[in-house]
Amino acid sequence: MTGPENAHANASFLLGVLPPPDLGARVDAFRTRLGLRESAAHVTVKARSGLDPELRWWKAARAVVAESPALTLEVGGVRAFRNGTAVYLGVTSPDVVALHLRLLTALNPSQRFGYEGPQMTPHLTLALRRRGVDLGTVLEAARDEFADLAGHPLTFTAREVWVMRKPGPGGLYVPWEAWPLGQG
Repeated sequence: MTGPENAHANASFLLGVLPPPDLGARVDAFRTRLGLRESAAHVTVKARSGLDPELRWWKAARAVVAESPALTLEVGGVRAFRNGTAVYLGVTSPDVVALHLRLLTALNPSQRFGYEGPQMTPHLTLALRRRGVDLGTVLEAARDEFADLAGHPLTFTAREVWVMRKPGPGGLYVPWEAWPLGQG
């Protein structure tokens, strides 16, 4: 267990759900084949707003997670955000949105992202818009690679939420600590 005492001043955090290992491996293989460098495959439950590096949010967020039941997620076909920021696998999960809203209420961040709130779009990012990344090419390749999910979405149950940690600017989010759901 890494614990909050090991946080660093430049670190960023988010709370997310990891996909089943076989889907995570497919995402990793796809990214490797296209030369993409991205954070570990996850579905964000709470973005970094209000999740300061001093971890003042830790206890409150952990309590909300512990009091929440397991989450059902359905991962479907490939999509792209209209603003051109990412190519992703669509995720349908009223459970994730409900937990997101409970976390927003408990943490009450002084500032939050425009995509946070009831309009949140759960998703599993395949690639973000970055220098040297052609999202049009990624979108086409992803549609071929994950065509099966468009016709037959993958449903799974998450029994834990992960604290995802990025060490600093230019770093990638990786799973840092698992918090069990439904333990409250």
